[in-house]
Amino acid sequence: MRPIFAFFAAALLAAPLLRAQTASCATPGTDNAFLGIKTIRLWPGAAPQAKGDSCFDIPALTWLAPRGNEAHGSAVVIFPGGGYAELAGDLEGREVADWFTAHGFQAFILSYRLASHGYLLPVPLLDARRAIQTVRAHAADYHIDPNRIVVAGFSAGGHLAALAGTQFIPGSPQAADPVERVSSRPDFLVLGYPWIGAISNDTASLSYCKMYRLPMDQCEALRLKYSADLDVTQETPPTFIYHTFNDRTVPVEQSLRFFEAMVKAGVPAEYHVFANGAHGSGLGKGDPALDMWPKLLENWLRAQGLMPAKKP
Repeated sequence: MRPIFAFFAAALLAAPLLRAQTASCATPGTDNAFLGIKTIRLWPGAAPQAKGDSCFDIPALTWLAPRGNEAHGSAVVIFPGGGYAELAGDLEGREVADWFTAHGFQAFILSYRLASHGYLLPVPLLDARRAIQTVRAHAADYHIDPNRIVVAGFSAGGHLAALAGTQFIPGSPQAADPVERVSSRPDFLVLGYPWIGAISNDTASLSYCKMYRLPMDQCEALRLKYSADLDVTQETPPTFIYHTFNDRTVPVEQSLRFFEAMVKAGVPAEYHVFANGAHGSGLGKGDPALDMWPKLLENWLRAQGLMPAKKP
């Protein structure tokens, strides 16, 4: 899936940055704002723990404007999956953003730093928090209600989204950086086949520790630190989850653990398990039942007040 890396690199090279920020990945004079697309660098200088100045060292948000006159003040920040090795930027990024923008959302796709380029956790979580803070801090610029920010993540991006929803940081009102003054807590979560059990020394299913050759005797400590189902509290955002029963890459039990933790904490959650569908099913991929999940999501978003009621 290396072409996906190339896509994101090209997107960064071709897109302007917010305000006066500059980056080696930006080409001056190329303005895609007329298409309703632009790229926003998360930090004006080097990102925390950056190892270089290539596009893979620079976390960014790509913004897509709502379609037509449907804007209603809600936003979504999308975390594509890819096993922390790459970004499934089309299937779990652009396609999802297009669905949300067609439903009136301001959409932002996060290009977070990857383990395959030397960025192990918590670095992607730093990027995720900063992305949410950036959207919230600039809510007025995008005509967004700062209390109506959804984070949608898929697979590894679902793991990252769940971490962002359970390990958020409050704003620091006295911070010199206005982005740091606001909270990184998402207001709502949408999780598609989330890799909740990413970190485990059980290698019977996909294992972050095995993929990135982490010492197995250290893996248990990492599991306790980066397993979102262990950190669910009453402050965890309301959540919509979907998974498939026959997912052979990320067993459905992993998202079930997160749902059960939310039930115990009294956090509103909606959980859908479909009989058929392989891992990485995106918006449905043609299965008659699974193709209904975006419609279920639409109903849920309306119930949360994130979209206006349907016109009769």
